[in-house]
Order: sequence, then C-alpha cells, then structure tokens
Amino acid sequence: MRLVLVRHGEPDYEHDCLTEKGKKQAEIVARRLMKEGIEEIYSSPLGRARQTAEPFAELSGIGKVQILDFMREIRYGREDALYKSGNPWTVAFDLVREGYDLQSSKWREYPGYEENTAVTDADKVRTGTDEWLASIGFEREGLYYRCTGESDTERSLALFSHGGSSTAFMSQVMNIPFPKLCVLLANLQHTSVTILSFDSTPGALSMPFIELACDVAHLEEE
Repeated sequence: MRLVLVRHGEPDYEHDCLTEKGKKQAEIVARRLMKEGIEEIYSSPLGRARQTAEPFAELSGIGKVQILDFMREIRYGREDALYKSGNPWTVAFDLVREGYDLQSSKWREYPGYEENTAVTDADKVRTGTDEWLASIGFEREGLYYRCTGESDTERSLALFSHGGSSTAFMSQVMNIPFPKLCVLLANLQHTSVTILSFDSTPGALSMPFIELACDVAHLEEE
C-alpha cells in the first residue's frame, strides 16, 4: 500500500479555509496527484484540509472524501493559554540548542513539552493512526505492522491533513520521537507530498519506507 500524505494549501486560519493562493495550490497538487493511481481519499475534518482535497476528488472522479477525525491539527500551549507559547517546532529546536536528546523516551518531560496540549494531541493522533491502519489491513505488532489483508494487490490512498498531525502520524509509523521529527520536517510546505509505502504481502511484518518526502516540485513547475 502506498499512502500519499498531503499538507493543506495556504490557509486562512481565522476562518479555517484556504486563501485564494491556497485554492490555486490545491488545484495544482490535484493535477500532480493524478499520476499516483489513488483509489481512496481521506482528510482531516478541518476546512483547510477538506478544501485542499476537493479539487482532486473532483478531478480524479473519486468524489467521496472520507473524514478521519483523529487527523485534525494539533493544538499547542497550556489549556488555559493556547498558542501563547509551546510551539512544538520552536521547542524542539530550543532543546537541540540546549543539548537535549530528542531520541529519549522521556521527551514529554522536557521543558516546553510538559503540560503542552501539543503532546496530548500528538498522542491522540498516534493512537488514531494505529486504529485506522488496522482497519485497512495493517495491524501494529510492537514496532512494526503486520499485513492482515488477503491480497497483495498494490493500492494507493491519499490523506490530506496538517503539518502537526501528519508529523505525529509519521512519528508513530516510523518510530521516530515526535520532537525529533518536528526538527526533521520543520519545513513542511503547503501542499507538500510525502509518500509512505507499506509491504502489502499477506502476513508480512514490516515498517513503511519513505518513497518521497516533502515534495513541492509541482508548485515550482507551475
């Protein structure tokens, strides 16, 4: 199985929709995705992600966009002071400068992540990730995934979401601590395309490999 992850286009965060530029980006990435053989479309429930998915849903003829509530964007900061501080990407880079080990299992206790809603929400994404993958034929066993399907037919799915939730998603499937991936994927641009490939051999135990990462060549070509 190939999972095509797409970040939303340029957003109007206040109204949870796309800007005019974002709508154009969505049209461009829709044309780019036509070569991926995508059969099903999934999206975060938030407006900016759904609006990014819609042009491809129409162009491809698939039509239906299936909503995955767990892929809504993560918040950050304390519950009583959201978005005032605690940006998970900024925190991650600060920790690097201070010499913290971002691979440690104790990263949730580090300054900036304690009592941060980003941690709570990222963990919800991680849990939802495994539940969803199990529902489409990939059951987590320890660090890896067992293909529970009966056919090895290759299929491709698209998932439209956000910078934070997609980082949390990949953190889970690749077994990379969330703050480390915040650093590695710090420049996840609007409508960037990342493709993860899962072994669809019935009964196989494996982890996905990265076929393509953070690609925005479609924007440059246009």
